[in-house]
Amino acid sequence: MSARSLEQWLGWLEQLHPSEIELGLQRIRDVADRMKLPKPAPKVVTVTGTNGKGSTCAFIAALCRAQGLRVGVYSSPHFLRYNERIQIEGEAVSDELLCEAFSAIEAVRGKTSLTYFEMGTLAAFWVFTRSNLDVAVLEAGLGGRLDAVNIVDPDVAVVTGVALDHADWLGQTREDVAREKAGIFRAGVPAVCGDPEPPQSLLEHAAGLPSPLYLRGVQFDLAQAGGSWSWRGQGSTGAALNLDGMPLPGLPVQNAAVALQAVSLLGLPLNAAEAGAVLQQAALPGRLQQIQLPYDNGLRHLVLDVAHNPQAAAYVADWLRQRPLAGKRYAVFGALADKDVDGVLLAMQGVFECWHIAPLPSPRSFPLGELQQHLQQAGEQHVAHASIHEALQACLSQSAVEDEILIFGSFFTVAQVLEYLQA
Repeated sequence: MSARSLEQWLGWLEQLHPSEIELGLQRIRDVADRMKLPKPAPKVVTVTGTNGKGSTCAFIAALCRAQGLRVGVYSSPHFLRYNERIQIEGEAVSDELLCEAFSAIEAVRGKTSLTYFEMGTLAAFWVFTRSNLDVAVLEAGLGGRLDAVNIVDPDVAVVTGVALDHADWLGQTREDVAREKAGIFRAGVPAVCGDPEPPQSLLEHAAGLPSPLYLRGVQFDLAQAGGSWSWRGQGSTGAALNLDGMPLPGLPVQNAAVALQAVSLLGLPLNAAEAGAVLQQAALPGRLQQIQLPYDNGLRHLVLDVAHNPQAAAYVADWLRQRPLAGKRYAVFGALADKDVDGVLLAMQGVFECWHIAPLPSPRSFPLGELQQHLQQAGEQHVAHASIHEALQACLSQSAVEDEILIFGSFFTVAQVLEYLQA
């Protein structure tokens, strides 16, 4: 076992590679071969998409576990502890196991330089191969085609949806982005796409392999009625499946529909009563997470969401507008510099009484002065603060019991508030 602590390992990983991101599979594939890593589980589901990856992974894992299967999930980024990225049966792995994994990688890495994410991905695969899993759920960190998790051939490939984000890496159009995300598809392996308007490049890539493609609105779909919803889809044998009268989940229902189609393609039986209960109970930090926070003159209702692009912001805005509120809504907001802040502001136009904004603890943070200018141009009332902690404190002081506070804009924004609440 390594003498280094997990904190020491992570500090070392941060300086191991000259750049934070370097897309490509050859380096990580070479080291994985030297480690003689087998497939991380008998069944693998790889999930990518601009938004909804985390909740889709959570839904898939919950549905599989309800069938008595042993499930591992690899996702990123984390909020408070690196361990959150690698979970076995819903529990983050231990510091000791992570240190063993990093030590095993370092023993064979040689002179191959790996990024922080590539080291973490290999560590996840090493842990999974020693955990007697039935199913591994892998979330792509960026794109798909050249993402580190793509060295593993999935049994089901999932694209939750396609929108513009990470343009410097994935391209300037939806067609470009979809082409990168479709890179997780394999010949003969079923692929699921939850985008109601899938780009042509994704359809062409699936047809060229060929890869059997299950599209929302064609092979599977959902319908809502009041507080319940129904799903129709196809099983692994092509048989039609229908689940009716399920309670709405707390996480986005369209991602639950994608998860049901993916799980059905693993050959698992589904029924409305069990699936509905499992999906309703599924939860994930920072995704429409609701917290009742005791404060000086009564509770404050907080909603935390990592929405950081226009598509995600539009979903959260619609979710907020559908929920009646006696009081006012306030925002605690911070963003990274490469995000479409104007698109986010447009999606959230008129939702908040006041925006409390702050820089994020990252060199990639959107500059506070520029953020103020964007809000001024959008005609939104706002107050600037030195940190997310100060922004939250000011928001708590300004708000009342009947009000609601949305904390969003980045994983960094939500992590800062979770850290504050934990302390």
